[in-house]
Amino acid sequence: MARIPIAIVTGLLGSGKTILLNRLLRDPDMARTAVVINEFGEIGLDHALIATGGDSVVLLENGCLCCSVRCDFVTTLDDLHRRRSRDEGFYFDRVMIETSGLADPSPVIQAMLSEPTLAARYCVGTVLVTVDGVNGHATLDKHLESVRQVAHDGHH
Repeated sequence: MARIPIAIVTGLLGSGKTILLNRLLRDPDMARTAVVINEFGEIGLDHALIATGGDSVVLLENGCLCCSVRCDFVTTLDDLHRRRSRDEGFYFDRVMIETSGLADPSPVIQAMLSEPTLAARYCVGTVLVTVDGVNGHATLDKHLESVRQVAHDGHH
């Protein structure tokens, strides 16, 4: 069985991750996409802004994907795959993960490569990094997280 490609969309807060994800999901070729959104903070909003129908959007709350919710991330991808296998109405060809604005994509990629069940079922397809067009240079100068994110753009 072919592994399911995963695209990671990352970028600092306010850099346009959710806007990019929405534009991508409007494309008819992206209709069979499962979306995992990681939000950091008490109230998650991004999942409510994603324009996709049904229950193909999964929210990981209460922590940064690269740090405190790695176990939840692995469980979520396992659950998605199990559900895809047993529910004929729930099928996806790819997964898109929107990280919190604070996430370093390295641990996410490492989890997918080192966790045997994930490595057998999924492959890292693309890492997309958004950078604010107006404040990008200042953001890169002030926030090490943004430098780590940009360093992964297209590399995995």
